[in-house]
Amino acid sequence: MKMEFNQPLSGNDMPRFGGFASMMRLPTQADAEGLDVAFVGVPLDIGASNRSGARLGPRQIRDESRMIRPYNVATRAAPFESLQVADIGDVPINTFNLLKSIDIIEKFYSEKIVSHGAIPLTLGGDHTIALPILRALAKKHGPVGLVHIDAHADINDDMFGEKIAHGTPFRRAVEESLIDGNRVVQIGLRGTGYSAEEFDWSTQQGFRVVPAEECWYKSLTPLMAEVREKVGDGPVYLSFDIDGIDPAFAPGTGTAEIGGLTSPQAIEIIRGMRGLDVVGCDLVEVSPPYDPFGNTSVLAANLLFEMLCILPGVRYDEKVKAIY
Repeated sequence: MKMEFNQPLSGNDMPRFGGFASMMRLPTQADAEGLDVAFVGVPLDIGASNRSGARLGPRQIRDESRMIRPYNVATRAAPFESLQVADIGDVPINTFNLLKSIDIIEKFYSEKIVSHGAIPLTLGGDHTIALPILRALAKKHGPVGLVHIDAHADINDDMFGEKIAHGTPFRRAVEESLIDGNRVVQIGLRGTGYSAEEFDWSTQQGFRVVPAEECWYKSLTPLMAEVREKVGDGPVYLSFDIDGIDPAFAPGTGTAEIGGLTSPQAIEIIRGMRGLDVVGCDLVEVSPPYDPFGNTSVLAANLLFEMLCILPGVRYDEKVKAIY
């Protein structure tokens, strides 16, 4: 019996500006039972240190995903002919308590996604959420590799004396053996710091650090060959902070830094992860109040679709030689 895969609601069946506002106008359900991939929102920004608003990110990303069609014309990926995908809604965080929210997120991912064998594609939310997601994934996979796109390394030991915030998740992840430092790449780091040795801790853990300056004026396709070799064949997680992209393209974020990646470079990074054992992805730190035109959320929604297209099991048109 041929399996029927969920399909995004077509713009020919319902106008793009109508219908329900799920991710890509996909069907919704309460958990990831029966799914290969689950889109899930985490509307949390109480871990943010500067501008708030990322709590509104999941809702606007979903809204701005309404123009995305089911086929990737550039890569010939057909994810909705290959995988069962749905939107399972938002994690019901406690907006008055960050530490309780961390526990809620970990439990939600463990019980409602990972236990069903589905791959989470997360709509953030500030970057604090990467820690509980990695905790849930590590229970199944052990320490995972990490490809981390960001303006900031997020390896602070603490912020205002707190060990958990959006600037600390990857230090905690190393300490808790959630990620394998020898299989980590950080891309797009830049901006001012508190010392000239701002990123030394990362390299001491075995991370490959790619400052934004290494990415200027060039395609990142060659870099991704190095990334694939670095992370190898084991499970790998993709964590994409929208502020990794220059604010000229993505102004709607809480901690903007000039000199960042371009939108095409962001696509090259994601497409360059095709063939890896990707066990989860996130797109975080979209803050709609700082982009009244919604362009940041349009970009975020499309990058999430690109993430879907490189997941294990996605069918490609075999008649066409893959570019990526």
